[in-house]
Amino acid sequence: MIPRYSRPQMSSIWDPETRFRIWFEIEAHALDAMAELGIVPKEAAEAVWARGKFEVERIDAIEAEVKHDVIAFLTNVAEHVGPEARFLHQGMTSSDVLDTCLAVQLTRAADLLIEDMDGLLEVLKRRAFEHRMTPTIGRSHGIHAEPVTFGLKLAFAYAEFERGRARLVAAREEIATCAISGAVGTFANVDPRVEEYVAAKLGLKVEPVSTQVIPRDRHAMFFATLGVIASSIERLATEVRHLQRTEVLEAEEYFSAGQKGSSAMPHKRNPILTENLTGLARMVRAYVLPTFENVALWHERDISHSSAERYIGPDATVTLDFALARLTGVMDKLLIYPERMQKNLDRMGGLVHSQRVLLALTQAGAAREDAYRLVQRNAMQVWQSDGALSLLELLKADPEVSALLPPQQLEESFDLGYHLKHVDTIFERVFGGA
Repeated sequence: MIPRYSRPQMSSIWDPETRFRIWFEIEAHALDAMAELGIVPKEAAEAVWARGKFEVERIDAIEAEVKHDVIAFLTNVAEHVGPEARFLHQGMTSSDVLDTCLAVQLTRAADLLIEDMDGLLEVLKRRAFEHRMTPTIGRSHGIHAEPVTFGLKLAFAYAEFERGRARLVAAREEIATCAISGAVGTFANVDPRVEEYVAAKLGLKVEPVSTQVIPRDRHAMFFATLGVIASSIERLATEVRHLQRTEVLEAEEYFSAGQKGSSAMPHKRNPILTENLTGLARMVRAYVLPTFENVALWHERDISHSSAERYIGPDATVTLDFALARLTGVMDKLLIYPERMQKNLDRMGGLVHSQRVLLALTQAGAAREDAYRLVQRNAMQVWQSDGALSLLELLKADPEVSALLPPQQLEESFDLGYHLKHVDTIFERVFGGA
């Protein structure tokens, strides 16, 4: 987690002050529950809320001596509360605090990421409708295939991120669990009602069975979801990068006044933001594998997961938050060139209509193998001429083709609108009645 790729609202979830504040609330709420159950004096709970506070530097100093972060925190709080602090952490274990805190942090992070997704979806939808019928060439294997529209490209991205949002909502629901079950998770020294009380106060659900930690399959699923979203970011970023290549130049990142693309070549306008997004997506995905490995802990617990999670939680959420915001900005300001799209669409002498001719020939009675041979032999001439020749004119001059298809029917096979007739149907599927 570095400042260059961090936004304050997400970063603040992971700063020490926030973490210790959540710890304090967990401990204080647990003490309230115990006081209501008559396990500890009510005065103790009141004293903790009234006088309880902490200092990050003091906690760090105590931890340097005791080598235990939760003990250091409790010691610091006790310095302010006084004798009543002896009732803090009754029957609890460190994981009750650490895991419940992590659940709170990940839930808050998920809420911000869902907001990010909403912002991106809004931009993608607006731009998709803006270019719903803007024709462009569809490519398979990087090679011209058949016509599509730029709006369809964006509709595809919208549907993908909409799925990602739904997965993130589900992942948030799954990670939002509270464990206040004590050593090895048996509730031997802490009443299960304490867990229920703390969970309600923090907006969490109780963990049905927590051993001594919240099961890490929940965390693996959460971060796997972030990894999938990161991959969707990279897919769209890669599309923009390809479209910005000089030979293509159908769209490009916004280039602001005064911006410079190269230290050596003044003419350069590089896709630096989408290249950056590709790298950030790789980092988010890189954090997924350790979360899978964290699932297999020894018996009721060990802390082999702990050091990894201290990186993963902040870095993955902060990085994805930044990446989603950056992608939203890229797509909002993306420069789109319909004239260049049309030029590229016409670039190869009508080859993009070859399937339509193939189908027309079969409808006219030709065997599919023969129809394919007839179209391909003319198409290869166009290909080898680098688009200088016209497929339509070659087909008209081919006696075997013209014997089956008159000129007017051949011309109809080169109608661009034919390929776009179901765009509205696809938009209806993606966006509904909007």
